[in-house]
Amino acid sequence: MSLYGAMMTGVAGLSAYSNSLSVTSANIANVNTVGYKNATSNFNTLLASASSTNNSGSATVVSSSGQAVSEQGLLQPSSSTTDLAISGNGFFVVSSATDDSAARAYTRAGNFSPDDTGFLKNSAGMYLLGWQLDANGNVPSDRNNMTAINASSLTGKAEASTTASAQINLQKTTAVNAGAATYSVTGATPSSVASGAIKADFQRTINVYDSQGGQQPLQLSFVKTGANTWQYEVTYQGKASDLNAASALVGATPSLVQYGTVTFNSDGSLAGITSHDTTGALVTATTANPTFNINIPWSPATSGLQPQNISMNFGALGSATNLTQFDNASNMASSKVNGALFGSLTGVTIDKDGVITAQFSNGLSQKVYKIPLATFANPNGMTQISGNAFTTSVTSGSPTINEANLGGAGKIESKNLEQSTVDLATQFTDLITTQRAYSAASKIVTTASTMLDNLLQMGR
Repeated sequence: MSLYGAMMTGVAGLSAYSNSLSVTSANIANVNTVGYKNATSNFNTLLASASSTNNSGSATVVSSSGQAVSEQGLLQPSSSTTDLAISGNGFFVVSSATDDSAARAYTRAGNFSPDDTGFLKNSAGMYLLGWQLDANGNVPSDRNNMTAINASSLTGKAEASTTASAQINLQKTTAVNAGAATYSVTGATPSSVASGAIKADFQRTINVYDSQGGQQPLQLSFVKTGANTWQYEVTYQGKASDLNAASALVGATPSLVQYGTVTFNSDGSLAGITSHDTTGALVTATTANPTFNINIPWSPATSGLQPQNISMNFGALGSATNLTQFDNASNMASSKVNGALFGSLTGVTIDKDGVITAQFSNGLSQKVYKIPLATFANPNGMTQISGNAFTTSVTSGSPTINEANLGGAGKIESKNLEQSTVDLATQFTDLITTQRAYSAASKIVTTASTMLDNLLQMGR
């Protein structure tokens, strides 16, 4: 090797260790960057020519950097539900825009928070992408059909009542009602509680919920018509104009939404229930199906609601659980109605499978999104971009979009953040060795320069 060659080798060493210093500096600068992966410097010899393979003096050096993208960082708990970490393989799918105008990228930086419009983005401005779930909580059949996740996409939620039950005791010693002989809910001028012709022996009101989150009152009335026999009526206590009179069970009393007979056994347990279907035909409850339906004929034109069906449960036939006849004062001990009033959005929860569930002030919840994870055959071959994110490359292979906790993908940990994999002790040691190596390479240059000066002086 000539003196000029030695000098160029020293220059190559200076360049290689300058690059190494840049890598170490980047690691130290990102020691607290969420999801950052430690970068390393790799040094390789470079020979002047193929014929110089046996001449180690002709070898110089080049450096390249790499990142241990697949290395798992420690998980640090946080207080925010939308702070996410991945335990295991995979990357969050992100984009720099909320629409499809920007290319997708992949990151482990899960410090997401809602922006001013509710979209989840991390500190680097990358928006989290996910699957929007249908009404049954299913993901799209096309797994590439992802959209930016908006944590505030639902303003509120209501749920219409579909079932109701009540614990009621009717006093055994109640006298047969004076109007029992003329009791009838049919005909143009019915003799019933709803028409005002007969006074009920026992009445209570329960509130049910319509599909728009409104509370609607239904009154239960009982009239004793014989030994162990009572007639019951269910009447709507709201505005009569909200009901469709043409669909009522009894044309003259549109507020009457159900009526029938209940009978009791000698031990006070429920013996039988009759009711009516929407056409007015008599329906007798069976042991297999002891409930009866309350059909509320809402008028869409005046109430804005579609007709509503509520299954009422007075208890199993032959049991003394819900509706009984004992010699105690008639009373309703309790009632239970499903559904809920309108409730506003109070927050979201995210489970290990990546399902985002919206929580509402009325106690309801709804699954709205699912966060997928992208896995790669060679994650260490991905190309790094700004924002602590990566894109695909030839060496990384194409991403496989998986559901979290399935198909080799890790699970999602809410209220956790993945810490940087940088070890400061190692980086400071690298700084020292790099500085020493750089000084040694500079010594090669100055030594070769001195020898060249001596050579030039010989020619004078």
